[in-house]
Amino acid sequence: MWNDFKDFVARGNVLDLAVAVILGLAFGAIVTSLVNDIIMPVIGVILGGIDFTALAIQVGAATITYGNFIQAVINFLIIAFVIFLIVQTAERMQKEEAVVPPEPTTTEKLLTEIRDLLRADVRR
Repeated sequence: MWNDFKDFVARGNVLDLAVAVILGLAFGAIVTSLVNDIIMPVIGVILGGIDFTALAIQVGAATITYGNFIQAVINFLIIAFVIFLIVQTAERMQKEEAVVPPEPTTTEKLLTEIRDLLRADVRR
């Protein structure tokens, strides 16, 4: 069982997934800071000095902080847009890599050799 576990962890896919999760968490923190510290204050100024984190409704003993929800939605939209751009770029790069000329056929190789021999013979 231990060996099976080591084989599972050593697979490239598991390591790639671990790296992707760590980078995703770090990217999420960056986007959260971008939204909370840069975008939302600007939007608040444009909308007349509204601080979205302070937006809340008191319902009985419960406080519904819908401003935090608005920030979470903006975080999601930014992350989704950036991931969309990354996937689109990766797909374009894969399409460019896929356009590889086909290998010459055996006949084409033979004709190329004959042509090269004739050229070499003519130059003598």
